[in-house]
Amino acid sequence: MKLELGYVPINNIQFGQETCITGTALHVNADELATILREDERITSLEVDIARPGEEVRIIPVKDVIEPRVKVEGKGGIFPGFMSKVDTVGSGKTLVLKGAAVVTCGSIVGFQEGIIDMTGPGAEYTPYSKTCNLVLNITVKDDIERHEKEECIRLAGLKAAKYLGEAAKEAVPSYVETYETPSLIEGHEIYKDLPRVAYVYQLQSQGLLHDTYVYGVDAKRILPTFIYPTEVMDGAIVSGNCVSACDKNTTYAHMNNPIIKELYSRHGRDINFVGVILTNENVTLADKERSSEFTSKLVEFLDLDGVIISEEGFGNPDTDLIMNCRKIEEKGIRTVLVTDEYAGRDGASQSLADAHSLANAVVTSGNANEVIVLPPMKKIIGNHEAANVIAGGFNGSLKEDGSIEAEIQVITGATSELGFTKLSAVGY
Repeated sequence: MKLELGYVPINNIQFGQETCITGTALHVNADELATILREDERITSLEVDIARPGEEVRIIPVKDVIEPRVKVEGKGGIFPGFMSKVDTVGSGKTLVLKGAAVVTCGSIVGFQEGIIDMTGPGAEYTPYSKTCNLVLNITVKDDIERHEKEECIRLAGLKAAKYLGEAAKEAVPSYVETYETPSLIEGHEIYKDLPRVAYVYQLQSQGLLHDTYVYGVDAKRILPTFIYPTEVMDGAIVSGNCVSACDKNTTYAHMNNPIIKELYSRHGRDINFVGVILTNENVTLADKERSSEFTSKLVEFLDLDGVIISEEGFGNPDTDLIMNCRKIEEKGIRTVLVTDEYAGRDGASQSLADAHSLANAVVTSGNANEVIVLPPMKKIIGNHEAANVIAGGFNGSLKEDGSIEAEIQVITGATSELGFTKLSAVGY
């Protein structure tokens, strides 16, 4: 399967009479967009705002971040199962509004949503301080269940990203990247002298607003399956979870998964990147055993030499991470794990909730319990009081001067277990 990503650079975003791209500026008709989103009668109020890199702006509480893209050639459309039919995506041509993002903001569960600062020390911990953000501050009806509130805000974000993506449909990209994965048999013949490597992609699926969607299906309903890496780039995986902000995989992070991109950069050179194995992170022991058995069986069936395994979340999902690692290693197949740590504010506590001697190659994206002070911002988009209740914050995190003292756990993407961050840690 072959996918061409054409990048249309966006260095500014502003409101205008027409939604279009002029040079590197994205103009947005906020009224037109709001009218489209308000078709969902569960929305009671909607504010469309803008946050640009370097501005003294804080967005809180953040739900998701989504990159606008549009398919211009090939099967299916962006976000299959939600915004387009359930066709297999990942081939043809897709245009990317690189530098632009949709950020959804609005309280759903309170304690597991995040913060994006567009400047200051907090901005250094999140990749979304570098994007030009169209922010949707959404309030939904009080008399609906929380999972329905989450769905409402999730769909609004996807609709907005699709709407912005359409503005690039006739654009000429400044550069194009091509990603291609041959079939298993073809790949084996072409790269027969290279080690066969795949990516085991754990998706948050613990339920109770800890959900991820694959082609519109809740990942806890799937058995581990095998997909082309390029399907992920076309929005086949959508975030629907409210886990701790620091290691929540946003939809934007899925679409730009750096593990997939790094494996592609090595493909045909020193590895044969065979593809992606999707698995889940459920809550019962039986579900964990079932999924890890199917995952290790797929790894063996594909005759792999090694895998990279990434996690989403912490605590309960650590068991899935170690279980997958152990069962795959016991088949003689090498693993590398990507995770973050919750080692206490002094870094002296046990980093993961589970461990095994076979988990001896681990990449860490840092300690989420590290404490940071976020200075006051001139503009707040959303609800500042959420700082006192979101995971990593505490009663009194929000100070009278508008500063916030909290763990970096509150910052969206700070310890991304996809490596979509600048943070890591080293052992001594």
